[in-house]
Amino acid sequence: MNKRRNWNRQELLVAFGFYCQIPFRKLHSRNPDIIKASELIDRTPSALAMKLTNIASFDPVMISTGRKGLAGASNADKKMWEEMHSNWEAFAIESSDAWNRLLSDDTVLLPATEHYVGNTKTTKVEARIGQNFFRKSVLSAYNNTCCISGLSIPKLLVASHIVPWRVDAPNRLNPKNGLCLSMLHDKAFDIGIITIQDDMTVMTSKTITSLDSFYENTIKIYEGKEIALPDKFQPNLDFLEYHRKNIFHA
Repeated sequence: MNKRRNWNRQELLVAFGFYCQIPFRKLHSRNPDIIKASELIDRTPSALAMKLTNIASFDPVMISTGRKGLAGASNADKKMWEEMHSNWEAFAIESSDAWNRLLSDDTVLLPATEHYVGNTKTTKVEARIGQNFFRKSVLSAYNNTCCISGLSIPKLLVASHIVPWRVDAPNRLNPKNGLCLSMLHDKAFDIGIITIQDDMTVMTSKTITSLDSFYENTIKIYEGKEIALPDKFQPNLDFLEYHRKNIFHA
């Protein structure tokens, strides 16, 4: 095993994919997924874990919490960080492809790419990969917990787009365009019953005047309360403004 060689593009794509899709607290050398990935790229678990904390040194959300990562990030790391943020869709697909080239047929950790012939089928596969990437990235950022209610059952959680998928193609897979919400609060957000203000507090629509006790106890109760902020990929203020102006029913 060559421990001193430079990281090539495929290895960086795998590492950055892991950074996006795994909660920060699990970016350590004891994580079974990191152990498996390190074997496939011929690195030690410690080397991969160190690379992940190097990546964290670029993340302004991490830095703002005092967790600055390591100072050994390379120019190639910086270039990949910038590339990822400039085109999330292309990154998600290429990162998944890089991972899949390392896997055997019976091993699955990240979503597998299916190779179809024909533009329509290829587009559908890429969309599925992208949606999976977006969900994993958003849920991992919020530690698999609804940022409004605190619900932490993954099957009941949604990676909710702030600006809808159909509206802003370049940011469809941008985790900063996502909130981790329960299915109920995702629906309320999607139809404009709730929104998030710039101070990260919940605002509920005044158009709902029902005294229904379930609504009062599950939605209205969060009026003015601050959401749980993510470890990474904090929601973009411009996206939140779009939601308030175009979707929310004040």
